[in-house]
Amino acid sequence: MEMIEIDGSQGGGQLLRSALSLSLCTGIGFAMQDIRAKRPRPGLMRQHLTAVNAAARISGAQVEGAALGATTLRFAPGPVQAGDYQFAIGSAGSATLVLQTLLPALWQAASPSRLRLEGGTHNPMAPSADFISSCYLPALARMGVQAELQLHVPGFHPAGGGVLEATVQACPQLQAQAFSVRGPLQTLDAQVLVSGLPAAIGQRELDVLAQRFGVDAHPRHVRVVRPALGPGNVASMTVQHAAHVEHFDSHGERGLAAEDVAGRLAATVQAYLDGGACVGEHLSDQLLLPMALAGGGSFTTALISDHLRSNARLIEKFLPVEFDWQQRGPHWEVWVNR
Repeated sequence: MEMIEIDGSQGGGQLLRSALSLSLCTGIGFAMQDIRAKRPRPGLMRQHLTAVNAAARISGAQVEGAALGATTLRFAPGPVQAGDYQFAIGSAGSATLVLQTLLPALWQAASPSRLRLEGGTHNPMAPSADFISSCYLPALARMGVQAELQLHVPGFHPAGGGVLEATVQACPQLQAQAFSVRGPLQTLDAQVLVSGLPAAIGQRELDVLAQRFGVDAHPRHVRVVRPALGPGNVASMTVQHAAHVEHFDSHGERGLAAEDVAGRLAATVQAYLDGGACVGEHLSDQLLLPMALAGGGSFTTALISDHLRSNARLIEKFLPVEFDWQQRGPHWEVWVNR
């Protein structure tokens, strides 16, 4: 089997997850050295190991080095099999990142699949379950992917315990799309999730967002998790334009006032509204792989992040495509060519 050599020190967990996705989609194996070498805790953590084991299970892969703390990994995939799968991270590690690792391979399978994932659903360093359902999946739907996500139980750090269930239909060929113009603003919606904390905290966050954007601050937009597995709080806004949807989160922290959590979110949303680019920073690097599988497409975004750069270069190792980007006025345009 063809094997691609990857320097894992050039990125974090995303580099590993992207390599797993690409390996599953192409049937090309890889060997990664120095995994997460520049992180405070190098090597595979529990969520990374879950992604590796999940990718191996859906493809019958041969794997060497799949162990906690491992800094080298060899992954040789077999054919991806659609099915009904369940994976538990066993910590508050992100369940959504495991989901994003598997989705591209499963939509290329011959029949539908269902995934049940247990772990963290709202982590500061990962896309939230709300981001996946409100922003990521609608963007994929424009390209032809039919997938749905249900959040059964929210899970926060450090308790975890969240439960997600996703279904994905077969989609053998993606359609190239241009995410260039977002169109007129249609709606702004705010929601707050609180677990193991007073609902009044969420209401204070909503009130700040209502003052800034005029969103509905009715208490029904505060979801209180019962029973609470542990403390957690996230304030969110969904921005609906005529041609695109973006979702933004701000996570509560010990010692950070509710007004500051909401204020941080408001600043992020305002920057997006003022910027004019279609795709937000977090979605931008996540669109690269489906664009490459479609063989074309483009988007506008406010900046070229390190995640986007490293992801683009990795994808080019597995697929016969080239990414390029150029600044055009106040934002950047990113495109892919065969």
